[in-house]
Amino acid sequence: MPSPGVAAVDRALTILAAFEDAPEPMTLAELARRTDMYKSTLLRLMTSLQEFGYLLQLADGRYHLGPTPFRLGAVYQRSNNLHDRVMPLLRQLVADGTESPSFHVRHDEKRRLCVFRVDSQHSTLDRVEAGMLLPLDRGAAGRIILAFDGEKGEAFDELRDACISLSFGERDPDCAGLACPVFGPGGKCVGALSLSGPTPRFTRDNIKTMTSLLLKAAIRLTRTLGGSTELLDSALTAAADADSRPARQARR
Repeated sequence: MPSPGVAAVDRALTILAAFEDAPEPMTLAELARRTDMYKSTLLRLMTSLQEFGYLLQLADGRYHLGPTPFRLGAVYQRSNNLHDRVMPLLRQLVADGTESPSFHVRHDEKRRLCVFRVDSQHSTLDRVEAGMLLPLDRGAAGRIILAFDGEKGEAFDELRDACISLSFGERDPDCAGLACPVFGPGGKCVGALSLSGPTPRFTRDNIKTMTSLLLKAAIRLTRTLGGSTELLDSALTAAADADSRPARQARR
């Protein structure tokens, strides 16, 4: 769709966006295919992007992101102060033996951004890294963001009641995920806290343990961000009641 902004800026940002899911530096021809631009147009725009450090041309002629996006990312982290609040909680979840924790925010209408990630202590991991853009409609974290952004439907109503989403093989057939919301002032969902890893490790007992740990972490983070923990507190109580119910029935 046509953008209401400046065409040259739109094209330059399109070039940068082409690197989001590129595993390696790209040739001019590859960039032309990804952006649907002529090589002559690309070269003019990329000269400016290189001048300001957004792109680098390697010795073999291929292009990669330069240092400026990294610096801007550092500024973003400093300005919103999320890094110092989120990362200790992710590291504590790993220390408690959970699967790999991440923090996701909505990027646009279809995608979420993994802002922070810490790998678990397990030898096999799922393929998620900080900075990755992932689909909103697949995976536990994406569905939590959709639910608390007001997506309509019975399934999302249930997620809003439970504050917990569990997924198996939605984004990756070999991986599972568990996620819950994090709230800021005014009850706004500021993101999703998630745990993800290979499906075989998401056993019933592990899910119970990780659900409790994840909700407690979300409660702590919500408090530091100035949000209300009422929904998360209720979800944690419900999870605890569900865990203790079989034991009470057995005693009877």
